[in-house]
Amino acid sequence: MAEEIKEITPEEIEETLHTDNYTVIDVREDEEVQQGMIEGAKHIPLQQIPESLDQLDKNEEYVLVCRSGRRSYNASQYLQEQGYKVRNMTGGMLNWKGEVNF
Repeated sequence: MAEEIKEITPEEIEETLHTDNYTVIDVREDEEVQQGMIEGAKHIPLQQIPESLDQLDKNEEYVLVCRSGRRSYNASQYLQEQGYKVRNMTGGMLNWKGEVNF
């Protein structure tokens, strides 16, 4: 059985963005990220995750984000199966109250 995906709330990310050692990966489509991304987030659309593994480091932790949390959950499952340390942001950008970069 697959290991449970760890989750992190948007509020926890907002509090730890500059202190914790993780990278936010936004898996939304191009037109969605044009509405704003979490500061410092890396944009890798969901479909491109499998071919982007060489850009990721298994020693680092990644927080995955999408609009509502479903796509990022799927991406988290996939990356965890590949041996990466991941957490999924609950509720996605719909619940994000912090600053966004355009």
